[in-house]
Amino acid sequence: MSDNYDPYNNGNYNDRNGQSDNYSGYPQNDQGVRKGNEYSYESSSFDQSYEYSSDRSAHKKKQGSHRVLKAVVCLLLLTGVSAGSVQAYKFLNETKKELAEYTGESSKSKAESKTQTQDKTEPESEAENLQAETDSNEELPSLIQLASRSDAKPLPDIVEEIMPSVVGVSSTFEYEYSQPSFSMWGWNTTPQTQQAKATGTGFIITDDGYIVTNAHVIYDESEYNAGLAIEVSVLFSDETEHEAKIIAYDKETDIAVLKVNEKGLTPAILGDSDELRVGELVIAVGNPLGFDLFGSVTSGIVSALNRQISINEKNMTLIQTDAAINNGNSGGPLLNSCGQVIGINSAKMSSNYGSASVEGLGFAIPMKEAKVIIDDLINYNYVKGRPQIGISTVDVNESYSRYLNIPMGVYVRTVEEGSAAEQAGILEGDIIIGIENEPITTIDELTAIKNKFKAGDTIKLTLSRNGTDVDVNVKLQEERNPLETKDENPLEKDPDISNN
Repeated sequence: MSDNYDPYNNGNYNDRNGQSDNYSGYPQNDQGVRKGNEYSYESSSFDQSYEYSSDRSAHKKKQGSHRVLKAVVCLLLLTGVSAGSVQAYKFLNETKKELAEYTGESSKSKAESKTQTQDKTEPESEAENLQAETDSNEELPSLIQLASRSDAKPLPDIVEEIMPSVVGVSSTFEYEYSQPSFSMWGWNTTPQTQQAKATGTGFIITDDGYIVTNAHVIYDESEYNAGLAIEVSVLFSDETEHEAKIIAYDKETDIAVLKVNEKGLTPAILGDSDELRVGELVIAVGNPLGFDLFGSVTSGIVSALNRQISINEKNMTLIQTDAAINNGNSGGPLLNSCGQVIGINSAKMSSNYGSASVEGLGFAIPMKEAKVIIDDLINYNYVKGRPQIGISTVDVNESYSRYLNIPMGVYVRTVEEGSAAEQAGILEGDIIIGIENEPITTIDELTAIKNKFKAGDTIKLTLSRNGTDVDVNVKLQEERNPLETKDENPLEKDPDISNN
């Protein structure tokens, strides 16, 4: 319980028993006045008044005061809450209106901007969607499509069309070798004859049986030096085999023409190799490693054009390709993406440089140059316009020069009857050491300078005859296909025998 003093409570004082004494500072009289249960004594002499209230009256008074106080507090709280609610409502209402106005303008502006953007970009979007749809429908081209010509055929169609024109060529060679034997008179050397077979590829160029292949397929210049094949047969795609006749061959260009007695054959279509481009698709067909793999098809691109290489010591201008060309493919057709023959597969070169191995180097004779040679071989049995001296020769290398005590140069083995060499007075055993005042030591050097001239031109040769140098003038003739013979000569076993 606490004591409370309120200067504004008219001097009311509450004791501990809940009784209150009223003190008034105003003058009062001494008379006692009863008001209900309350008694009041007034004294005028002391200017004081005393008032007594019973417990019941005081309790009721107290309860009334509390109720009033509670009512006031509640009223105040309600008033505060109401005022706060009204203010919050006004604030939220105003904020809502402002937000509505702002949002409406922003949305309107955004809608207008979006509409304008859509109107502006709608044609572009439609074009982009159309282009994207078109691009998705178009498939990316393959490597074969990129390397093919615009008028290209499907590869299966090309193979189906060319197969009846592709043949296998089998050549039988005969060569001699020395077989040592022992008898009562000691060791003797007996010449022996051996036969060997080789296979290659060819293709039909006319319906009456003319076939093109490589010259080295029917003419051997290997270490055996077997020369021209004694027998040639041809295997067709229907597995029928026919004997073939050698019409003519040209070792310079490595081209030969055969003939079979058949009609109604399917010739290959010849194309123009000058239209080839580096990177263009090509297809090779042949019989690698023999007839067990007859008609094998490989493809690649043109790696290079007009490639100058030397094959069997002959300089040739060829098409280079990465299409697989193995032993047995020689003489087969090289096709473009239209199925036209644009080359004759001639060689596959694989060179080793240290530990590095080079593969994928295939070569083919360009068809444009080959066609001229083929026509001449069919019509004349030789290549027209090519200059010829009319001799069979072999190189005299350094070892022969020391052994036989003769100068290095080109040894004349034989002189053809009626040839330009015979007319110029060249003899067997002469050694050609110069041409047109330029010294030479090999047949390649002699041929390179001779081929700068044409048939009918006159050239000067320098000969070594019995230790004396002799100059002769030779009027070149057209080169023909001489029949080579083997005669007794200490140099005849050398494989580097050549005709000029």
